[in-house]
Amino acid sequence: MSSTERRPRSLREVVFVDGVRTPFGKAGPKGIYAETRADDLVVRCIRELMRRNPALPADRVDEVAIAATTQIGDQGLTIGRTAALLAGLPKSVPGYAIDRMCAGAMTAVTTTASGIAFGAYDVAIAGGVEHMGHHPMGEGVDPNPRIVSEKLVDPSALVMGSTAENLHDRFPHLTKERCDAFALASQHKYAKAVANGKIGPELVPVATRSAEQGWGLATVDEPPRPNTTLEGLGTLKTPFRPHGNVTAGNAAGLNDGATGCLLAAEEVAEELGLDVGMRLVGYGFAGVEPEVMGIGPVPSTEKALARTGLSISDIGLFELNEAFAVQVLAFLDHFGIADDDERVNPWGGAIAVGHPLASSGVRLMTQLSRQFAERPDVRYGLTAMCVGLGMGATVIWENPNWEGFQK
Repeated sequence: MSSTERRPRSLREVVFVDGVRTPFGKAGPKGIYAETRADDLVVRCIRELMRRNPALPADRVDEVAIAATTQIGDQGLTIGRTAALLAGLPKSVPGYAIDRMCAGAMTAVTTTASGIAFGAYDVAIAGGVEHMGHHPMGEGVDPNPRIVSEKLVDPSALVMGSTAENLHDRFPHLTKERCDAFALASQHKYAKAVANGKIGPELVPVATRSAEQGWGLATVDEPPRPNTTLEGLGTLKTPFRPHGNVTAGNAAGLNDGATGCLLAAEEVAEELGLDVGMRLVGYGFAGVEPEVMGIGPVPSTEKALARTGLSISDIGLFELNEAFAVQVLAFLDHFGIADDDERVNPWGGAIAVGHPLASSGVRLMTQLSRQFAERPDVRYGLTAMCVGLGMGATVIWENPNWEGFQK
């Protein structure tokens, strides 16, 4: 082959090797991470991925993509690169920051995975962080005045809780009572998963500091409310609209936390002796009216299914981000799935564990991967979430443990 000839290119299979996350904390001055830097949360995830996968030489990592919605302060300065340096990866390992609001980590995964499939990378680390205590959603934002003056979107599109109320308006059959019941189930499923050891092995202990209380160690999630009752949920205020439907009980809270995962070409994972948690099948992103952003996972899922040749009936496990209960219920109703379907968020969801915006996509993936290991009867799983400013994100995965693969 001469130097002027182009090498033929074929796509490679991409696998999810491993995923970790910090315990999630409550945002604010009393939260466990109030005096902990956001970038240090990411560093803990990167270091733990490398520790858990000693067969991977550090110089084989080709890229580090870290998402953050608010990219200033301790979440700024191209956090993928700075976190890689702080974590002790070789200086030859590049990195970058990425933003798709709530789907930041999910986009970090699909972007780097596409690079792996294309042949640009062999191995990548992808994840996300959000320290909402240090950086409230919208901090430093300067929306272009045309958005309002030219009525490009409804002003409520800039307030996520208001978009959830708008979704209630569009689908009045998605009542507050249904949302509260779904929220209660999320709390119960999460508590059961912790008690059974399903949630915990993926957590990275984080040293915390408090000027008043000294040093501590975060080892468990802070947001869950295991004593939640349906009666208690019914008494909560509706801060986004008088006599509304969205409350602090049927929505995810304001949280701090970070996630990270290891992706590789399947052939490279085999070469290095890395475990394979799941195989990427396909993904889809879609836009919807920003004022009803919660419906976004419906068209993104339809797109992902169409492009992979699958149907909703092929999906054996769903990890859906519970930004708001109404948003998940809209998805389930559209696809004819019952509110209490056992395939959906079997270990609970963000209403219980929290939703540190850009980090949550990898939490969904990490849980799905761990569920795959226990469920050889399930071939395909789906991770999906709604995204601020009117988008949806969906990634479909295949279980390498599926009994149909067994010889």
